[in-house]
Amino acid sequence: MVAKALRCGADVVVIDLEDAVAPDRKDHALRATAELLSDPVPVPVHVRVNALDGPLAEHEIRTLAPLPGLAGLRLPKVQSPADVHRAAGWATVAAEPVPEHVAYAAEPVPEHLPYAAEPVPEHVAYAAEGPVPPVGRALADHPAPVRTPPVRTSPGTTATLDPATLAPAAPPAASALPAASALPATPALYALLESALGIEHAFAIATAHPALRGIALGEADLCGELGVRDDAGLAWPRSRAVVAARAAGLAPPPQSVHPDVHDLDGLARSCARGRALGFLGRAAIHPRQLPVIEAAYLPSAEEVAAAQDIVRAATSEGGALALPDGRFVDAAVVAAAQRVLDLAGRRR
Repeated sequence: MVAKALRCGADVVVIDLEDAVAPDRKDHALRATAELLSDPVPVPVHVRVNALDGPLAEHEIRTLAPLPGLAGLRLPKVQSPADVHRAAGWATVAAEPVPEHVAYAAEPVPEHLPYAAEPVPEHVAYAAEGPVPPVGRALADHPAPVRTPPVRTSPGTTATLDPATLAPAAPPAASALPAASALPATPALYALLESALGIEHAFAIATAHPALRGIALGEADLCGELGVRDDAGLAWPRSRAVVAARAAGLAPPPQSVHPDVHDLDGLARSCARGRALGFLGRAAIHPRQLPVIEAAYLPSAEEVAAAQDIVRAATSEGGALALPDGRFVDAAVVAAAQRVLDLAGRRR
């Protein structure tokens, strides 16, 4: 099932070891996942582990963290920074030896875009998730979090960024290179906020550890705890997650899943509300949802044309100005327009 998802064009495939796996199949699921990720895979794969306060998560994280095919770990039901630190401790493994002739290479800043995927079976509980993290240029005003500790990219390489300039740090002298295996490596971590306490601690969680690359809501569990029966009750937690992520320098969070795979009209309306709140991309549980999500999050032809007008005017005039149609343009408006054009370049 997962192998099929890897071949279908998804930007990120999430393997769920938690809610999607029956208790008597947990060991088998972990072994199968470890076997799959023991070699590089064609698209980024994230693994959602079991609850951090349960008996399974530590073994899962320690098993999966060193594997070359793992792109990230999804941490469920995170309620405080301590949860992130505990998971990071389990996930931190010795780095591969750094050859003496290899200076530090700069890590390209990832794009944060919506995703797409092709069919996977209807019974898949978790198939694909955005926002997209392919290597490439950064979206304007959507910087990736700048992390000064080295981060794991591919086996045998270490990368860093100069936080002052977002440019590659100068290669150290050969004498300054650390000894082999001296640098710890931690895979990217993503915290799922699924409780009232997690929402209250959203910013503290988002800034808890250098390896944390994103936060997102787990709305099913959150609705159950809050007694929420419709979208109106989720408006504040959703905005809280968006603000906390951006304040922490993280990418805008993706929306949680739309659980009715047949309700495409409802999905489109929900995506429009999510985009208006500042989300970017969305998790999907069935391939029929993906064209709807992509259409909702990629800019329309009208939005692209308006953004092009703004960028052209700003390039030719400079400073704040008013367009002939009355729109006022300043640096923030230009940055937003450039973001639209960057997203438009994503259209398949």
